[in-house]
Amino acid sequence: MATYKNLFIDQGSDFNVTIDLTPIVGSLVLTNYTARGQIRKTYNSSSKTDFLVDVNSFGQTLVCNLTAAQTGLLKSGRYVYDLEILSPDSPSIVTRVIEGQVEVTPRVTLGA
Repeated sequence: MATYKNLFIDQGSDFNVTIDLTPIVGSLVLTNYTARGQIRKTYNSSSKTDFLVDVNSFGQTLVCNLTAAQTGLLKSGRYVYDLEILSPDSPSIVTRVIEGQVEVTPRVTLGA
């Protein structure tokens, strides 16, 4: 079962968060694992925003990023998201490790 964690994103700003997976995966070594994640308005939404996710295999952390352009396209409000790790096996074993809600706060300052 995935751990639940809410995220808060400022619309129009770069976003990054580092998530410690040690309490979730224990002593599992994440060498050669990959990860992916998405934000959607609802679980069944067809439109999505993809996180850029890096796996730090030594520290057992995920580093998740969104660009200012990506967050600028998100309307303010609540969304859902999850993050999965994929084993280096063939075929990969997919494990959802984090899930929750995303709150996008609206911006006031707009660029030229």
